[in-house]
Amino acid sequence: MKEDKSYFCNCLFFSSGAFARGMNRLAEEAFAPTGLSSSYAFVMLIVNQYPEGVSPTKIAKELQLTPSTVTRLLDKLEVKQFITRSYEGKNTVVKVTEMGGAKRDELLEAWSKVNDKYTAILGKDLAKELTELIYDASVKL
Repeated sequence: MKEDKSYFCNCLFFSSGAFARGMNRLAEEAFAPTGLSSSYAFVMLIVNQYPEGVSPTKIAKELQLTPSTVTRLLDKLEVKQFITRSYEGKNTVVKVTEMGGAKRDELLEAWSKVNDKYTAILGKDLAKELTELIYDASVKL
């Protein structure tokens, strides 16, 4: 039986949105046991890479998010005591706390589960190629 395609199947905007929603479902399922959504988890993964501290600007650039979105995410992570923020002149420095550092392995495991799940669904070659193409396109946009 022929699979029915959406009226919008030839629209990159529609297709990328549908793809993003599917990926988001996979990520939220994988990160749920950590107690953090994927957005917070990815911020924590970055902060954990810089024990000496990292700027919100660097986090925003790495995650391709606006500074205001990063600030909102950091506010909640600070309330949960996973990070601290200090101010050096005009610069903000974000550091992982002991409690936040203790989450690192759990977050890495969840991230690995996301990768394993979409690779199992798409196949290794398509998953790799699609990742590269989507990332390159996102940088251009």
